[in-house]
Order: sequence, then structure tokens, then C-alpha cells
Amino acid sequence: MVLLTASSMAGSALAQEVTLAFAPERTSVSFTLDDVLHTVHGSFSLKSGVVRFNPSTDAISGNIIVDAMSGNSGSAGRDRKMHKEVLDSSSYPEVTFQPDHVQGTVSSQGTSTVEVHGLFGIHGGEHEIVVPARVELARDHWDLTVHFDIPYVKWGMKDPSTFVLRVEKTVAIDLHASGPNPWVAQR
Repeated sequence: MVLLTASSMAGSALAQEVTLAFAPERTSVSFTLDDVLHTVHGSFSLKSGVVRFNPSTDAISGNIIVDAMSGNSGSAGRDRKMHKEVLDSSSYPEVTFQPDHVQGTVSSQGTSTVEVHGLFGIHGGEHEIVVPARVELARDHWDLTVHFDIPYVKWGMKDPSTFVLRVEKTVAIDLHASGPNPWVAQR
């Protein structure tokens, strides 16, 4: 009976809309770009992120904003080229994601895999994307892991390839975020 009551409370709490606040110190955004010689790894900094989610309707809204100017691969020359020629980060200083709906079910406890649909804003354009997301809800916290590819050349950004160095036309993005479980706070 106790388990049934606890399960019922968790289910009703999870049916309510909550706000997930993405804290820069608890969020990492990294990228991976392959070329013929090696793989480039780098990171970006989160500016802000707030997402409102109602699991009973799959409604999701909000905005995740990444500082495009913070992109860092560990090579000053490569980073200058990335900011000036590919991202044009002085003209387009933010990369954004505005989610609009979720496909799949977020379990009240444990790990769930869902797909999040939304608009990805980069380099002055907005592009519809669907990203797979792994959501883990524990008693005291949530964790979110997202991995997806951005076809940056197809989306109008410059291909940084040279005669000798060939770079992939897509870049892999990984986002990991965590925070306190908002459903627990509602009880």
C-alpha cells in the first residue's frame, strides 16, 4: 500500500508542469569534428537555459542559449578561423534551441529516452530539428544527456576544409545538464 501511494504521488507530481533551470556550472556543451588527420574536440559555454515541461501533455517550451563566442578547441589559430569564417560569432553571438514538443514518455523515476522537437538557431538561421534525449529522474535530481549532429555546411556556414585538410560537413554536439528534481520540490 505504501508503494502504491508513493507511486501515485510521484505520478500526480510528474503530471504537473515544471520549470527546469539549466545552470552554467551544471551544464556542458561539447563538440566533435572529424578531419582526415585527427578529431577535434571542443566546448562552448551555456549563457542561460530555462525549459518548462508538462509530461501529461508533452508540451515543452523555453530557450537554451549557448555563447557562440565561447567556442574553444584548444588551438588559437583554429578557434580564430572557427569564429571568423565558420560561425561568424561576432555577428551571431548566440546559438539557441527552442523546444516545442516531446515524443515519448518521461518516467517518474529512472531513465527515459525521448525525442525533443524544436528550432535550432545558429548563424542567423533557424532550423527544425529532432534530438534524442536521455532523461534520468532520481529522487533528488534530474540529468539530461543529448547527442545530435549539426549539418553546418548544409545550413549555410563555410566549409573550413583546405586543399590538404578535409573536414567533415557535420559537427557532433553533446549537451549534459543536471539540476534538482523539480517534482520533489512541488510536494
